[in-house]
Amino acid sequence: MHQFIPVTILTALFALPAFAAGEGGHSHSADAMMGTPGDPADAARTVEVVMTDNAFSVPSLDVKEGETIRFVLRNDGEFLHEFNIATAHMHEEHQEEMMHMMEHSAEMTAASMEADHHDANSILLDPGQTGELTWTFGKAMELEFACNVPGHYQSGMVGQFHMHGH
Repeated sequence: MHQFIPVTILTALFALPAFAAGEGGHSHSADAMMGTPGDPADAARTVEVVMTDNAFSVPSLDVKEGETIRFVLRNDGEFLHEFNIATAHMHEEHQEEMMHMMEHSAEMTAASMEADHHDANSILLDPGQTGELTWTFGKAMELEFACNVPGHYQSGMVGQFHMHGH
């Protein structure tokens, strides 16, 4: 026997993910405002960023609402580094997660942490590695790019996005 589920309940169930806490303790609606993974073919430009111990080659970047940027990232440092696009609060929450991952990881490599670290707004790179992240920026809000490997953000491995409307 099939049960009948009222449409209003189904609608509410399908709407829940938009309000539920996502990975990293931030909401999906905040993620959507921040932006979404982009298609490299749609990128308005490519920005190369070199990561060293503990700095980015680009200290800040001007971006427009809705702009898609292809980031080509290279880790020239001697340590694991991350390029993560988020708000300051999201970075703070993510740093706690990264600390927990590092405490429970036998080694601090991108491969060993990949199972627990798969956010679309972030990439981990081992020394000597190059990777790409393409992002379409959402509404104008205060966003940073940062490395959340324990101690790196606090050492100055953080940069600002200067958001501009259309």
